[in-house]
Amino acid sequence: MSRTLRRLVGLAGAAALVAVPSLPSQAADQATTQSTTALATTATPLTVADAIGRQDGSTQTVRGYVVGQPVASNEVVTSGFPNDYAMAIAASPSESDTSRMLYVQIPSALRSQWGLASNPSLRGEQVDVTGSLEAYFSHAGLKGPSTIALADGSEPEEPEEPGDPGEPTDPGSYYTGTEGLSGQALKDRLHTIISDQQVLSYSEVWDGIKDVDEDPQDTSSVRLLYKGTSSPKSNNGGGVDNWNREHVWAKSHGDFRTAAGPGTDLHHLRPTDVTVNSDRGNLDFDNGGSENDEAPGNHSDSDSWEPRDAVKGDVARMIFYMAVRYEGGRRLRRPRGQRPGRQRLGSLHGQALGPEGVERDRPAERLRGAPQRADLQQLAGQPQPLRRPPGVGRVDLLTGGLDPHIV
Repeated sequence: MSRTLRRLVGLAGAAALVAVPSLPSQAADQATTQSTTALATTATPLTVADAIGRQDGSTQTVRGYVVGQPVASNEVVTSGFPNDYAMAIAASPSESDTSRMLYVQIPSALRSQWGLASNPSLRGEQVDVTGSLEAYFSHAGLKGPSTIALADGSEPEEPEEPGDPGEPTDPGSYYTGTEGLSGQALKDRLHTIISDQQVLSYSEVWDGIKDVDEDPQDTSSVRLLYKGTSSPKSNNGGGVDNWNREHVWAKSHGDFRTAAGPGTDLHHLRPTDVTVNSDRGNLDFDNGGSENDEAPGNHSDSDSWEPRDAVKGDVARMIFYMAVRYEGGRRLRRPRGQRPGRQRLGSLHGQALGPEGVERDRPAERLRGAPQRADLQQLAGQPQPLRRPPGVGRVDLLTGGLDPHIV
């Protein structure tokens, strides 16, 4: 039902209630209702400016226009929202100065209705938010809101159902020879198939990332893996606000560093914010931990890193690809001038990701050449589960995650 229609229905319902005579037994209830309404009317929400100047931890209701999603203390994106975790409100729907914005945390119970990734049409709407006035993203904020509502009293529009992603691309004869295989035989055959690749040098990776990780909505930028935001292609480097080359399969876990092959393979090298890359370090992948301040939705503890939900499927596919591609020790075709050799990875990387993080098919995935719905058992025509090393979850590429509960 559209927002306009909801308003009309609400007005019609109110008119019908006025037209019905009150019974004597309803008098007390009506008096109570009128008193409550009067109190609500007189409780004027704070302005955004007042809330910014009153970061005292008190619980208040603040009214402002949704202007975007904060992704850093001084950065708010207005499109391509990376997740449903936060919004920024201001006194004007066109405000662009982050110092005049209040950053609002969105708890899990309210994300489906008020998160901007799921409800991008909320941008420009005036809302009332009730919560604790305290810093969020090291910026004037409101945390732990109990309620969010449109200021005019109407209901927000329901998010649209995601479209049908369509049938997976037919791989043709690419997987010829996998029929009837399972377990190690299947892995060995897939290893042979995907080992025919063009190997880049580490310096060539910069241009490769700018191509395959290009932001579809801004071709002059790349989309950062963990933050989900865009950064200019020219902003690569080693500075605090730059983006650099993240080895999703940590270099130290295969001892390949930046060697041509596993150290330069674009299937697992992705652009990330320099400081977020440093925060992840070489942590294994697992669920849980504290939320990362600069990249909301990502969590970490002393020995693990949980990527945001939208890219868990990507990360699972990258880890699985690396295990199949490089644990076999096949020779690489190296760039001219480099010595030939054999590259192998160390023990299988990290822990298992949960199955909830499924990302829609993106152009970058197709450019990388990764199978889009490559459930290996289906490709091989075998229903049996793959055997796996102890402590590592079952890979399920069809759902884009790993099941940590299988034994």
